[in-house]
Order: sequence, then C-alpha cells, then structure tokens
Amino acid sequence: MTLTERLTSVVPHKRQLDFQELEFYAFVHFTVNTFTGNEWGDGHEDEAIFNPVLFNAEQWLEAIKSAGMKGLILTCKHHDGFCLWPSKVTTHTVEHSPFKRDIVGEVAAACKKHGIKFGVYLSPWDRNASVYGQGKAYDDFFVAQLTELLTGYGDVFSVWFDGACGEGPNGKKQYYDWDRYYSVIRQLQPNACINVCGPDIRWCGNEAGYTREAEWSVVPARTRDTEKIMENSQQEDNEEFRQRKIHAWDSDLGSREILKDETDLVWYPAEVNTSIRPGWFYHDYEDDKVRTLDDLMHVYYNSVGGNATFLLNIPPMPTGLFHENDVKRLAEIGEYLNKAFANNIASDAEISADSFKEGNEPDKLLTDTYDTCYFAENKTAALTFKWAEAKSIGHIVIKENILYSQRVERYVIEAEIDGEYTEIAKGTVIGHKKIIKTDDLVTSSLRIKFIETRAQPAISFVGIYTA
Repeated sequence: MTLTERLTSVVPHKRQLDFQELEFYAFVHFTVNTFTGNEWGDGHEDEAIFNPVLFNAEQWLEAIKSAGMKGLILTCKHHDGFCLWPSKVTTHTVEHSPFKRDIVGEVAAACKKHGIKFGVYLSPWDRNASVYGQGKAYDDFFVAQLTELLTGYGDVFSVWFDGACGEGPNGKKQYYDWDRYYSVIRQLQPNACINVCGPDIRWCGNEAGYTREAEWSVVPARTRDTEKIMENSQQEDNEEFRQRKIHAWDSDLGSREILKDETDLVWYPAEVNTSIRPGWFYHDYEDDKVRTLDDLMHVYYNSVGGNATFLLNIPPMPTGLFHENDVKRLAEIGEYLNKAFANNIASDAEISADSFKEGNEPDKLLTDTYDTCYFAENKTAALTFKWAEAKSIGHIVIKENILYSQRVERYVIEAEIDGEYTEIAKGTVIGHKKIIKTDDLVTSSLRIKFIETRAQPAISFVGIYTA
C-alpha cells in the first residue's frame, strides 16, 4: 500500500464524527475550589464549605445555549476528590454538604431539556480517597464512581480525562489502569468519546487556545499515549517509545514527512480547551478579566474553523450561578456567530467545477451533509462562484467529507478584482471545517483552488457568507 493509500484509508468512527459535528461546547469547573479560591484542592476540604445557595442549572444552560454551544462537560470530581453527586463509595460528596442536592443530576436533566449534550469530567487523581496509590483497590474505587456517572444520568457524549497524577493522602502515587477505564466506558456508553487521556479526541497541546496552522486528524497511533506517558514515565524504557518522541504541543503531527515511516495511523482529531477567564475556577478578582469577544472569536476561528473543536470553560460563582460578565460575553458570541453566518450566498452563484467529475451536479457542493460527496477528477481542481453583481463577503467555509478521510493539503482562494483574479487567502488543511475570514471583500467572483491533495478532493460543503 502506498503512503497516500495508507493516509486516506484512515477515517473517523461514528462517535468521533458526531463529536466533531458539535464543534463548540462548554466546560464547567465547579467544586470546593470555588469556595476556597484554589485552582487545585488538597482533598482535606470540609464538605460544609460547599453551599451554592442560588444554584440553578437552567441559568447555566440558557447562557450556554445563547453562545451557540451544543454540549456541556461538568467537573463531576476534580483532584480534590469532592463529588458533585451522592457517590456510594465515599462520603466526600455533595450529599454530606449543607447543599445536599445532586448537582450532576440537575445539570444532566437541564441539558436534556434544552437539547444540549451532557458530558462528564472525572479526575483519576483523588487527593481525598484513602485507597489512592493502592493499585487495584483504587482502580476498583474509581471504576465504581465511573459506573455511577455512566449509568445514572442518561446519555453521555464525552468522558474527559486529564493525566494529572500526584500523591494521595497516604503519600503514594497511583498508576492508572486506563485500559480498564476505557473498557467500562465502551460497555456503558459506547457512543461517548474519551477525551485527552483517551483514544478518541486529543488535546491540542496548550490551555491558551493556540492552534496549529495545519491540524491533521490522521496522526501516529502512539499519539494516543502522549498524555499517559507524561505521568507514567517508567514506560519510557519500552522499545516503542525509543522512537521519535511525540508531544501534544508539537507543531506538526500529521504531514506526509512526519507520517512516512509510521506503521500505525489513527483518526484522532484535536480539541482546543481554554477558559473564559484566566483561571479554571471562579475568583472574584477576575470579574473584570473576562476574555474579550475579539479574543474568543480568534480562538473560535482557529479551532472550529481550523479542523478542531472548541471547549470553553465557564466557572460558576460560590452562589452557584454564572457571573453576569460571563453571561454577557456568551450572549455576544452567539449574536456574533448568528450574524456572521446568517446569509449564505453560494447557492445564488453560477458555479463551475473545473476538473471535477462529469455527472455530479454542482449543487451537491452546497449540501451540508455526508450523504453525498463531490469528487474532483484529479488531485488539482478549482471551484468558481460567480454572481451577477458584486457582493460584500465576510466569510468562506469549506468542508471535506471526512468519511473519505482528510485529503486537502494546500488550497488558494482568489477573487476577481478589477477584472483579474487576485489571491486573497491560502492555507493548508481543511478537514471537518475551514473558516476563512475575508474582511468585507467585495467581488463578483470567487475561485477556490486545491493545489496539493493526498487524493482527489472530496468536498461536502462550501458556504460563502455576506459581510
């Protein structure tokens, strides 16, 4: 099998495809840290401090929906070990706090009511559990908690793990039985993606919202172990890890050059995670430091618009509500997106598809679905859109049919200006979605040229939006 054949034979699982379709979703960091002011708890916090007297899951969901988000991942247990549900295997839970109510249950129910996907974060590091660091005894404890979350709250779209690993109350470290955890998830929630320390969705490599110029979903299979290896350094002696080291923050994970000698490839798309504030948990001194709309949209364009998904954290206050500044910013995001992508004029254009197969109707390009696909006849092709009069264009969106893998390696976009085609944008990968911001370009004709591809381009959607 040639390199091209190997690269284009790797395609997403349905759960990954569904996950990438969500594009933009929320993280909610909420635990005893909210009341102590810490980012990481030590596990000795008194349950009595947790009392979010105004907690209202409806307020969370209304704010999240206003931004156009389609999912919510809740920190059901952070490193401090405090559980936001009445776990049967520990007393360090909301049930033993003054609040007593099942936060996980109320959030899951509100998500279902509002049509928002529900996901769970469960930290493997537990600084409160006495069995942490005792091998199978802790794995049994952790699996019991995982089972409670995956059987008691309906469908779960994501199980989010990080690789945090430190000492427990007995001064010992725990080496996690990841394969066992994954097996439980697959059995109980087969449609859930396992993120970061997991085989389905990978970390982009930072928590600032930075992304790569070329974000490939086809990467070496051993990339899946990157975050686990960070904490299980004793594995470094294994022969397979004497190869070129892979780090989540590497600038190139999937080019031909990087993959040419890799024997095992996987579909492993990136997730960009960052917080709406400097911290992951609420601090009142950050009320005036909520990220600007411009800053958050920059992350959006480079994540959702750069073949990745965008996980944005919103931390509730000790009252249990989102702060008004955060709520306002979320609404601004939604308003911006609704206006920016309201009017797709691609379907109004006369379309010519140079070097695309005869017999395929051009309007298939404009169908935002994976049921149809429009193939180029050869590796280089162009799509031209012409209007009877000049249009003011703000954004161009291109999507590949990723059921045929990720194929486009380089593209150029040209606009007719003063009677000649002039390059206005260029880039590398497309994948699930590429968004090109054109800064109020005025033109009567646009041409998208696919300059380098791994195989014939398989384009599922082109959107051209007025400014």
